[in-house]
Amino acid sequence: MSAVAIKICGLSTPATLDAALEAGADLVGFVHFPKSPRHVDLETGRALSAQAKGRTERVVLLVDPDDALVAAAVAAFDPDWIQLHGRETPERVAAIRAATGRRVMRALGVATAADLDAVAAQARAADRILLDAKAPPGADLPGGNGHAFDWSLLDGATLPAGYMLSGGLTPDTVAAALARTGARAVDVSSGVEIRPGEKSPARIAAFVAAARGA
Repeated sequence: MSAVAIKICGLSTPATLDAALEAGADLVGFVHFPKSPRHVDLETGRALSAQAKGRTERVVLLVDPDDALVAAAVAAFDPDWIQLHGRETPERVAAIRAATGRRVMRALGVATAADLDAVAAQARAADRILLDAKAPPGADLPGGNGHAFDWSLLDGATLPAGYMLSGGLTPDTVAAALARTGARAVDVSSGVEIRPGEKSPARIAAFVAAARGA
């Protein structure tokens, strides 16, 4: 069985980024979305991304970005991946992928089985699909809300190889999530925080250890 790929998202300080790197995260995510408590501006992102370069894969998370924002984010973060976490169509995903030459991860919110209907078309456009809990109605953030979705919705679903499971995962639940879903990649943000936007090095280490041991 292949190793589980682990992404720590929403990193915003050199110290917590170091914690993720030292724990052995396969991907580290930087959120460039002003409404998020995990938002990092372009200059901060440039420094953090440089800190991680050559040590792990770097992801910049954008929400419904226009072309100018995509270009600015790529110039600053120099990402290995662009994570799209808004309402981007498969055509938009493909256009961003073609324009930047970067791999694209498309996050999709899941609350009901019908939400999985979008997976096939998005998977043809993106390099990886991330399944997250759908944000509650009226939420400011499309993800990072600390909620899990009903993993049984994935039973019997046709999912692309390498899809990533997200949404409310914690050091205490990630092993069960992997066992229940058969996912081989996981993403965490709020589950390794003390409070919104403030990562805990200890929780990061515990999450990676729990996922690796699953």
